[in-house]
Amino acid sequence: MSTKITHQTEGSLSLSEPKQYHVYLLNDDYTSMDFVIDILIRIFHKSYVDAQRIMMQVHQKDRGLCGTYSYEIAETKVHQVSSLARESGFPLKAVMEEA
Repeated sequence: MSTKITHQTEGSLSLSEPKQYHVYLLNDDYTSMDFVIDILIRIFHKSYVDAQRIMMQVHQKDRGLCGTYSYEIAETKVHQVSSLARESGFPLKAVMEEA
């Protein structure tokens, strides 16, 4: 004996893209340019040329965009910047803002 099961659903399921967040490095008077470049290469996987360009944005415009990520990834990168900066004796800060 076989049993046939059918399912009916009402309405529609709407999936949306997760919110995205920009991560910025903020300028300060103490963090070395070389350290900022190193952070951009190590944490944000930028090429040396891109890291230099973003570092100059940080230096000249007080902040530079490092990338746009999901909330969890952006939050992790902000924490990584803070940890590495603190370990190295620099006050460098990263912030995230909804895109």
